[in-house]
Order: sequence, then C-alpha cells, then structure tokens
Amino acid sequence: MSSGAPAAKPFFRADQVGSLLRPASLVAARGQFQAGAISKAALRRIEDAAITDTVRRQEQCGFEVVVDGEFRRENWWIDFVQGLSGVEIQEGNAAQAFVAPTVAATGAPGNHDHEHDHDDDHGHDHGWHYVPKNVVTKGHLTAAAPITAPDFKFLQSTTQRTAKVTLPSPTRLHFHGGRAAVSRAAYPDIEDFFADVVKVYRAEIAALEAAGCRYIQIDDPLLTYFISERMRAEVVAAGDKPEARLKRYVDLTNDCIAARGPDTAIGIHVCRGNSKSGWIAEGGYERIAEAVLGGLKVDHFLLEYDDERSGDFAPLRHVPRGVKVVLGLVTTKFGKLEETRDLLRRVDEASRLVALEDLAISPQCGFASTVEGNIITEEDQWRKLAKVVEVANTVWKT
Repeated sequence: MSSGAPAAKPFFRADQVGSLLRPASLVAARGQFQAGAISKAALRRIEDAAITDTVRRQEQCGFEVVVDGEFRRENWWIDFVQGLSGVEIQEGNAAQAFVAPTVAATGAPGNHDHEHDHDDDHGHDHGWHYVPKNVVTKGHLTAAAPITAPDFKFLQSTTQRTAKVTLPSPTRLHFHGGRAAVSRAAYPDIEDFFADVVKVYRAEIAALEAAGCRYIQIDDPLLTYFISERMRAEVVAAGDKPEARLKRYVDLTNDCIAARGPDTAIGIHVCRGNSKSGWIAEGGYERIAEAVLGGLKVDHFLLEYDDERSGDFAPLRHVPRGVKVVLGLVTTKFGKLEETRDLLRRVDEASRLVALEDLAISPQCGFASTVEGNIITEEDQWRKLAKVVEVANTVWKT
C-alpha cells in the first residue's frame, strides 16, 4: 500500500447504538445533584466510575468499540443542545407524544410473547407517556467551546479499544416548528440559520478529531418522522412540503459532515424514536429510502430492523455500493432474547441486497435514550449485547 492510500475508517461487525441503562447508583447521584445535595464535581466522579465499569463490561462482551452509555446525559440530545448559545428548550405538545408500549410489546414480567398489539397502542402502557421537548432558536446559534470532546477524552482514557461519540442530529434544531421555531429577528433568511448549524457541527467534529476521535455517530429519529402521516402533518401545518424539507435535511446533514478527515468514520443511526420502550414512527424505510439511504454521504447507516414496525429489507437497495449498513436486529425495547438462528437468517436475507462484507449487526437502538431507560433489566441488556457479539463472530469470523 502506498503512503498516499487513505487510512481505513473504523467499522465494526458488532456495534452498538450508544445509550445504556444507567446504574441505580448513578440515577440516585443525579437526583442528589439536582436537589443540591452533592456538587457537580462529586457527580462527575460517580459518573467516571460508572463509565469505567460499563466499559469493562463492554470489553468482556467482546466489543471492539465502546461507548460511555451516555451516562452524563439527561437524554440523547438535550445536553448537547443546552451547550449551544441562542437556543431555548421548551415543552412539547401532546400531538408529538410517543406511542406507549404494551406489556406484550415490552416482554414485561409474566408475559414474554414477541407480539405487538398496534390496535391497542395505549392498552397497557405502564401509566407513562413521553412527549419530547422542542428547540426554539432565539438568537444567533453558536458554541463557545467543544461540547462532547471532554467526555470523549475521558472515555478513551478508560480503554485501548475504539471509543465512539454520539451527536444528536442537526435536524433536531428545526423539525418541531420549522421556520416558526427560528427567530426572524436573528435569522431573517432561514438559510443563514442553516449555515450557522453547519458551522457548529463542523467545529464540534473538528474538536473531536483533534482529541483523537475517529468514530462519530449522528443519531437521527427525525428522518423517520417523514414516514409517519401524523408527523408529516406537522410539517405541512408549518407551511412546508414534506419531501422538500426532507431533502433540505439531507443536504444539511451532508454539509455538517463534509469537512471530516479522511480517516474519520461517520455513521448515522436512523431510528423511529426510543423512550421507555415507546416510539413515535412506524413503517418501513421505503418512503424515505431514496432520499435518505441514497442521499446521505455517510460511511455507514445504523438501521432499525427489530420487528414489524421496521418493514422489510427492500429499501436497502438504495444504499450506494461501498456504503456499509449496521443491521439493528436485536431489540432494546423488551427483554426476550433473540434466537441466534433467527438473527443469522435475517443477516443472510439482508446480504441479498447489501454485500455481506458491508454488513454488521447491533441492537436496534439505545437501551436508555432518556435517563429513565427502556423497560428492560440490566441483565437482559448485557445478554443482548453478548448476543450481538456472538452473531458477529459467527457470521464474519471476527
């Protein structure tokens, strides 16, 4: 190989999406901090210990890529957005509520059927409904300092394996409200807003690269909102055409990642929402596949394929040759452990559309996109992660 050949980008046959169930001690410490009973420094020491322990557990499972479980975060996106100037986080509205899981869907104690009762979405929902908060831009969007690089540095210090950082998608800053959620005083031209979003993300990615990070994952459930008639109606109500806005989001994301280094891998996780085992969108990727799978200039996709909500593999035909796909076949929403033979069969099915050498396997989403976590035990979480590694070793002889 000549010295001018591009460096190999990180890609792992056994991957994971990012969030892990917070240990009870960490949840308790966060509550103490919020109540003013312990300092920020004390909380961070507890977080450090919890992260160090979860990295060891991931290594023991056999993962070559590790995450910090998002243990320092309230949820997958809020902490990052709170690090920006010019934005305000507000309460969402009921029309944006997640579909609450049924007992059967989550495999709650006493019921381990792998069934999803979509005719009774709110039948046995554990008394819980999740409405995501919204972002409103009040002034010029800036970031005074890197937001995630310090957390990456600690994570990398705990392991000799590859440390991955997750970033919330830039679409999170715009979807709910569209133009109306962006100050006309600060941004008379909406394109100037998008240009500042790009500046923020390019600076964040550059800071991560400077810290040594070579695997960055963007989490984007907003793209699947364009599958949902309910969420498409929100776009129309804001005065936009869904297809036009979707294309703008693809272009925005591509602009945000365009300046990454040649040895930095960017993966994008396109899911359907994840909080306390609930979700917001249902249906296959077909409706957005040409624009998203065929249009995003990422190195690989991490896609949900854990149950009938996800549809079939046919949309994978839109993935450009050489772009890799991580199949999210192992659900994080309920505790029943998948059968190895079923996972092997599904990998084989997907390989008819994407070359086996360009495939990998992971859980379908995180285990705790919000601090409360999904309705699943830590024991089941680790069994599922070990299953991901087992299948990867079987298929790819890693």
